[in-house]
Amino acid sequence: METFFRYNWMVREQWYVWCEDVPLEELLRPRTGGVGNILQTLFHIIDVEWSWLQLLQGKPDDAEDFANYQNLEAVRQLDRKLRPDVEAFVTAWDSSMEKRVYIDHRSAGKASTDSWGEVMRHVIAHEIHHMGQLSVWARELGKQPVSANVIGKGLIIPD
Repeated sequence: METFFRYNWMVREQWYVWCEDVPLEELLRPRTGGVGNILQTLFHIIDVEWSWLQLLQGKPDDAEDFANYQNLEAVRQLDRKLRPDVEAFVTAWDSSMEKRVYIDHRSAGKASTDSWGEVMRHVIAHEIHHMGQLSVWARELGKQPVSANVIGKGLIIPD
């Protein structure tokens, strides 16, 4: 589990560097698909990751407002602010947490029951999905996207 969170964090940092060479107006330009634009997609990834892990722990999920994060540095600062909580939870993960029950209370009194392991994998897959969208948008801008390859990132050192 931790390996794929670390993968996502590594690739997210690479996307931040990629964004440094893109004018702010392009980062904020409305795009087809996703949550709106490049910067808002990065914000959304951070917010969703933190929110789900807060919910698993029974902690308040105080949603952030993208209107307060209208430049790359503000989004990076949000990531730096929230990542320690996320990382602490991820590094404390053990197999006993895998099948813990999470009840997602939805609107109109509906609820769904999932395992903590499912939620964690959803968070991982959610970011990877949005990385794909960022890659499409990068190509639309005529720029090489960040590599999504897990191999070669040094996440697991062989014996």
